Amino acid sequence: MHPRLLKTFLAVARSRNITRAAEAVHLAQSSVSDQIQALETELGAALFTRAKSGLELTPAGLALKPIAEDLLRLDGEARAAVQVATGQTSGPVTIGALETIASARLAPWLPRFQAGHPDITVRMKVAGSGALLRQLADGEIDVAFCFDRRDGEKTAADERFARRTIAAEPLVLVAAPGQGSAEHDLAALATLSFVATEPGCIYRHMFDTAFAEAGVAAPKLAAEVGSIGAIARLVAAGAGLGFVPRLAVTDTLARGDIVEMPWPSQVQTAPLAMIWRRRRVQPPALRQLLTAARDTLVPVSPLGRAGSELESANRSKVLFANNS
Repeated sequence: MHPRLLKTFLAVARSRNITRAAEAVHLAQSSVSDQIQALETELGAALFTRAKSGLELTPAGLALKPIAEDLLRLDGEARAAVQVATGQTSGPVTIGALETIASARLAPWLPRFQAGHPDITVRMKVAGSGALLRQLADGEIDVAFCFDRRDGEKTAADERFARRTIAAEPLVLVAAPGQGSAEHDLAALATLSFVATEPGCIYRHMFDTAFAEAGVAAPKLAAEVGSIGAIARLVAAGAGLGFVPRLAVTDTLARGDIVEMPWPSQVQTAPLAMIWRRRRVQPPALRQLLTAARDTLVPVSPLGRAGSELESANRSKVLFANNS
């Protein structure tokens, strides 16, 4: 079974749709159909059946899916091992990131990384946290940059992932000009309207948790919005207050479209993490990107240059321990 056929099979299995699978593997729909037919002919069994909700795996397809995932993982590790053994450093890396991080953090950083590593081709996908972790598990992206929850939630997929917190991004309370002069405690804030992100987002989690820990009912929401940029515009228009990462609204604050209000309790920060799959051998191109992100996306250490060097050395030991 050729890895190319297995990759196409998994794309169809995950999307349950030929069109979406074709987009995922960058092939024409006819090519996807031909590859699935070739794999079924090779195995002597039908892998999919049609249903009203889309394509469904047959018992043979269900049996093949976890093995196909293992085979593709081993194929990737074999290629990485050969690259390491022969000193190759080139290759593609696919980054996944939240919209906020992609625009405010990665967009200014990536050109500098690519200038120093012209043999590495970087692609970027923007999605929500849940989608990023699914794409990471499915091998659609190599590393995810997102905000990590700190409430102790664990999933079965955690064991497959390595992660490193590389920054702590402050969240700020923002309002339209003229609405942000008064100071409030959390109880008073709870009586006001907010524009918030959707449930499941790290910002929403921190927003809900702040009020819950204070024993205060969550504020009324004027709207739930998936885009931080849209939240900033709604806040500027007077729709309500917002609780958002400062890095996403720096320009909007500087223009005076919105103003920052004091947060009445401990300053909230969202841990910015990079997350990648554990492998016996990491592809050299990904390894270089992880190292560069660790060294250049982290704020300068307050310990000074010597402290930064010590910190960097310690990070190297942890980041690539046991080739994870």
